[in-house]
Amino acid sequence: MSAAIDPDLVRRAAQRDPRATSALLTELRPGLVRYCRARLGRIGGAYTTADDVAQEVCIAVLRALPQYRDEGRPFAAFVYAIAAHKVADAQRAAIRDSAVTPTEAVLDRPDAAPGPEQQAVATDLARRLSALLGRLPEAQREIILLRVAVGLSADEVGVVMGMSAAAVRVAQSRGLARLRTLAGSALDEVTAA
Repeated sequence: MSAAIDPDLVRRAAQRDPRATSALLTELRPGLVRYCRARLGRIGGAYTTADDVAQEVCIAVLRALPQYRDEGRPFAAFVYAIAAHKVADAQRAAIRDSAVTPTEAVLDRPDAAPGPEQQAVATDLARRLSALLGRLPEAQREIILLRVAVGLSADEVGVVMGMSAAAVRVAQSRGLARLRTLAGSALDEVTAA
C-alpha cells in the first residue's frame, strides 16, 4: 500500500459499491497483515492472532466506511487509526488470556509446518527483533512499522502520526540508526559471552 489509495475507489466503497469495496479490501489487507504481525508478533510460533486482528480491522473499516468523509487526509490515516486501536485491544486481551494454555491437536496427516529447530530459530529472531524495536521510543517504533513493515509513504505516516513528512523521515532515519546501534551492541554481547 505504498501508493495512495484512489479517493474515487474509497468514495465508491463508502457508497456500498460491492466491486469497489472488494478492490479496496484487496488493496488494504496485505499492509494491515504486515502491520498487525509487526505489532503483535508471533504467538505460539504462528501469526494467527495478528492475522485475526488484521481481519477484524478489515471488518471495522467496512462498518465505518459508510460514515467516512474525505476531509483532505489520506484514507490510510483513517485505516491505520482503526488498526492501532484493534492492536491495542488484542494486546490487552493477550495479557488477560495469558494464563490459558492451548492443547495439542491430533493430526491426521504429517505436519507440513516448520520443524522444532526452524521454529526455535524463527521465534528467537522474532523475539530479538521485537526486543530491539521495544527499546525505541514509541513514536519511532510506530513510524518504522508503518514505513517499513506496512509500506506507507512519509506523507501518509505523517498524517497518522500528526507530523510533517520531513519529520517522519528524520524520525525514521534516527530510529533505524538506533536499531543498527542496538543490533551491533547485541551482537557484541553474544560474541563476548
